[in-house]
Amino acid sequence: MKHSVHVVGVGMIPFTKPGASEPYPVMGASAARAALADAGIDYGLVQQAYVGYVYGDSTAGQAAVYGVGLSGIPVFNVNNNCATGSSALFLARQAVASGAVECALALGFEQMQPGALKSAWDDRPSPMARFGETMGSLQSWDDKAPRAAQFFGGAGRDYIKQHGIRRDTFARISVKARQHAARNPLAVFRNTVTLDEVLAAPMVFDPLTRLQCCPPTCGAAAAIVCSEDFARSNGLDLRVRIAAQAMTTDTPSTFESQDMRRVVGYDMSRAAATQVYEAAGIGPEDFDVVELHDCFTANELITYEALGLTPEGTAERFILEGDNTYGGRVVTNPSGGLLSKGHPLGATGLAQCAELVWQLRGQADQRQVEGARLALQHNLGLGGACVVTLYERVQ
Repeated sequence: MKHSVHVVGVGMIPFTKPGASEPYPVMGASAARAALADAGIDYGLVQQAYVGYVYGDSTAGQAAVYGVGLSGIPVFNVNNNCATGSSALFLARQAVASGAVECALALGFEQMQPGALKSAWDDRPSPMARFGETMGSLQSWDDKAPRAAQFFGGAGRDYIKQHGIRRDTFARISVKARQHAARNPLAVFRNTVTLDEVLAAPMVFDPLTRLQCCPPTCGAAAAIVCSEDFARSNGLDLRVRIAAQAMTTDTPSTFESQDMRRVVGYDMSRAAATQVYEAAGIGPEDFDVVELHDCFTANELITYEALGLTPEGTAERFILEGDNTYGGRVVTNPSGGLLSKGHPLGATGLAQCAELVWQLRGQADQRQVEGARLALQHNLGLGGACVVTLYERVQ
């Protein structure tokens, strides 16, 4: 990988509740056009497109890209559960870094249905079967609770057992998320909530109340990545560079550790982060801003430690002392995160990318993290995949 890769354009449409969005081809094309406009280039200069979505038929990526143009370029459809958007970005960056292409589009979208996540197929083995069996051996199965909430709620329970924290510590993450989202015009939930309101919301799966779970969401986001030579020859914005990126999948510890934190990707996250830090020659103490995968408050808490933002067993203090927000050590999820901005599965990783690019350019308006120069992105999908990306401002 010899070529420096820059994010020269990003685009995102406002996220909405299911039933309130345009059809997925319209959303996808709108986000792609926004990224092209932000970059200041014509679609004809894009040489490959990587398009991510979870719920949709084959070649839905082409259906979205064709709304931008019919240039005949390769279009690759990507599905990696909730890490789909960042997986598309990983492939686009890899294509540019390898020299295979000079400019690529990464696009993600999702047109979701109301309610908890569920499989679209009941006539074949589920790719989540092994995870479900492992969870079932560690905690009782609740037929009335959403499956994802049981996975991540179980991780929260295991953390409580191991470190003795208060249950309301998780709820404080929702309060922070809503405070951040109130500054984001693209977020679904922009009204703030109090700690009491979060705790009083209906229980989904202890310790997670409804306000501690991300909502099903529709939306789209995109990024244009290119080589430094391409950017210079076309007069593009070189300020944001992908300094390092890593993608990991599960190892035996996921199923053998007897720890729900690891079942939901703690070790994948730690491994990906470690690879990024080693490649870039930096540490987690160097970041100004982080967008991480807060599908549930429990996952944000354990991810603080998986990424090394705070030592293992200290996440509660990290939260109580305000080190996860403005004025603290590192601002986490200034966008409002999945909890409040929304979580259209295929778009999430690219929405995180867009937020961090805006932060590094100084274009995040009321959400701006002052002087942001290094930004970290963490995107996780059960089943499983984790992508961690380091962005740096170079000009």
